[in-house]
Amino acid sequence: MGRVETRLRELGITLPTPPAPVAAYVPFVVVGKLVHVSGQVSVDAHGGIKGKLGDAIAVEEGQAAARLCGLNLLAQVKAACGGDLDQVKRVVKLGGFVNVTPDFDPIPIVVNGCSELMVQVFGEAGRHARSAVGTANLPLNYAVEVDGIFELE
Repeated sequence: MGRVETRLRELGITLPTPPAPVAAYVPFVVVGKLVHVSGQVSVDAHGGIKGKLGDAIAVEEGQAAARLCGLNLLAQVKAACGGDLDQVKRVVKLGGFVNVTPDFDPIPIVVNGCSELMVQVFGEAGRHARSAVGTANLPLNYAVEVDGIFELE
């Protein structure tokens, strides 16, 4: 078992099966040493977290939704690396999108649910550049979507 898999086990994390795309795109593209992962929504085996922050969804639940996105990102990266997450050298950038009401503004705090997961898993190599954007709607009404760029060894 590799270093990252050991860390996931220590954190009590089991990665999900990488979600299949719901439209005409691929889940990731490897270009040189970079893995570009398509947006991953807040879905899990139980259906996930849907709705708008500032309405039915509280900040803490939004953070949990962002963490689900992070788990799905990691599952896609693992698939891109042939199952070996030790190939990840660095998390380069995350782009977070949060389904919000017009007056909801703690968007960066919500996306922290994903950002903090990357640091927990990869340590300093998990620190990344990031965007956090509020949007009027997300696919299938999910609460959060996050895409990412990861550098490989």
